[in-house]
Amino acid sequence: MSGDRHDAGMRVRREVLGDEHVDRATARATEFSRPFQEYITEAAWGSVWTRDGLDRRTRSCITLATLTALHCQEELAMHVRAAVRNGLTADEIGEVLLHTGVYAGVPAANAAFAIAQRTLADLGESTAQPPAG
Repeated sequence: MSGDRHDAGMRVRREVLGDEHVDRATARATEFSRPFQEYITEAAWGSVWTRDGLDRRTRSCITLATLTALHCQEELAMHVRAAVRNGLTADEIGEVLLHTGVYAGVPAANAAFAIAQRTLADLGESTAQPPAG
């Protein structure tokens, strides 16, 4: 598949998720799943993530909150890494998850915190706060 929206989507998808992830996802595509890969590249990445209305940091915040609220734990680590690529700090990710917990529920936020902490540790991002005082 080619076209402006697909090409723009692939560029943004690679910038946000990283070449390794995108290469792995596209290499695993089969005749059955390839239409879905093309769809998300064009619709999510080429139509929505390329819009000017929100910056990528804000889009990452919304994505983390939505994935947490919908219990999409399989996608959360990938989007924690994307949020870091988009400039969010570990503290800001924690604030997004804490805020989401108020509206989406403590169990959802609890699971998201565990996934985010493991992912941030894998990235070498500190989640430890200095002692007060």
